[in-house]
Amino acid sequence: MIELSPKDLEQLDSKGISKEKVENQIQTFKDGIPFVQLSQAAVVGNGILRFSEKEQLDLLQYFEDHRSELDLLKFVPASGAASRMFKAMFNFLDSYDPSKEKLSEYIDRAGDTDAKKFTDNLSSFPFYDRIMTRIKGKASNGDEEAFLFVKEMLMESGLNYGFYPKGLLPFHQYETGAATPFEEHLKEAVLYAKTKGRANLHFTVSEQHDAMFAEEEAQVGPRISEKTDTSFNVSYSNQKPSTDTIAVDMDNKPFKNNDGSILFRPGGHGALIENLNDQDADIIFIKNIDNVIIDKNLETVANSKKMLAGVLKKVQDKAFAYAKLLEGEVSFEKADEIKAFLEKDLNVRMPGNYDDFSVAEQKSILKDRIDRPIRVCGMVKNEGEPGGGPFWIKDNEGTISLQIIESAQIDQNNRQQAAILQNSTHFNPVDLVCGVRNYKGEKYNLLDFVDHKQGFITEKTKEGKELKALELPGLWNGAMAFWNTIFVEVPLVTFNPVKTVNDLLKPSHQV
Repeated sequence: MIELSPKDLEQLDSKGISKEKVENQIQTFKDGIPFVQLSQAAVVGNGILRFSEKEQLDLLQYFEDHRSELDLLKFVPASGAASRMFKAMFNFLDSYDPSKEKLSEYIDRAGDTDAKKFTDNLSSFPFYDRIMTRIKGKASNGDEEAFLFVKEMLMESGLNYGFYPKGLLPFHQYETGAATPFEEHLKEAVLYAKTKGRANLHFTVSEQHDAMFAEEEAQVGPRISEKTDTSFNVSYSNQKPSTDTIAVDMDNKPFKNNDGSILFRPGGHGALIENLNDQDADIIFIKNIDNVIIDKNLETVANSKKMLAGVLKKVQDKAFAYAKLLEGEVSFEKADEIKAFLEKDLNVRMPGNYDDFSVAEQKSILKDRIDRPIRVCGMVKNEGEPGGGPFWIKDNEGTISLQIIESAQIDQNNRQQAAILQNSTHFNPVDLVCGVRNYKGEKYNLLDFVDHKQGFITEKTKEGKELKALELPGLWNGAMAFWNTIFVEVPLVTFNPVKTVNDLLKPSHQV
């Protein structure tokens, strides 16, 4: 038990966090979070499906045939400022003084390859014209102009892009003007998340950016709406304060700020399972805010999404029929058929002693395994990008399941585990199509399917003092651990994240 003062309890109450939740989190710090046990990498033919062109077209068509009767939603995690995207350029502003040395001298001295790439390609960025207009006539030479360009881009007195949410930065420069990720997501939604002339989108945003997103929607929404003959229903939510996690000192006691309050920190993207849980639709498409494409690739990406939705719809139709059957009497042969479907189509692995159970017990296991949300996750071939990957993992009870695992969850000092990681061929670009309703059309409580043992503990410092922080199980990692999971290979063109500003120079973002 931990000692909490009346002031502490008041703070918990204001955030909507129970004392029990805090005690559980502190216990997690004390126990530590064990590494996951990789059983093997999921590869094509063992955990990852690869479809021929004809099969893809058939699946796409299956989705199109049923599309009009489905509630569709596009869910976009869009929280947070773009400060990390500009980290190297903030560093450049701090380190370079054009009045004291040439830009080339600075780059040689500091080995600043990021600044070199950025300044060599200024005219290729979608905000080039806008910034050049603002700094016109202010620089006496090219080096000073490059410095002023970065300053105007980032500083509060300029465009203040360092404060902007990623979703509202100019990403693509078209003849008609620059487009933000928000606008690109609207265009995508028209192609695969629209039914009966209407597209539903939900963005999770930071509270400080609420007004900025509303303004962007008011500006670009009507234009895209008119151009595509689509009415948009856009909703927003913020990460809930109740999903913040307590920080502790190195003795696992609540870390106190200088004013005596307990330090709580945002729980990471896993907190968004709560926001997702507040949504309801037959099919929910999930894709990160910075993973957008230019117009010429729109159709390819949309077809990939529709193919994944076809996979989900097809398997869901079968699962629903079997779930309904399991409500009544089921013959031994039918139970065997359902077991085969679960194993082959939904990658479910039965307990090792399944055959020893009575028919009633087997039926109970089948009901439990089939009555779960389903996620179909696109997987791209690993070309060296960081990110979670697809693996078969084994839990403490020996149950094998298909999961998306981050490298931080793997004990890389264990030779066998490191070898399995090395054998992985694909990774997760956050490309999910989710079924969150049961066969009766009732929405699942997604919080019932989270593996709370899949979070992360990290060490940080605040005000010069060491602390431990807890990150919740990731949205597509432990937060969906007990869903039924299907992995499907998708083309690399579907993955175009912008982690740093220089990623905007990649061909996939150049119009």
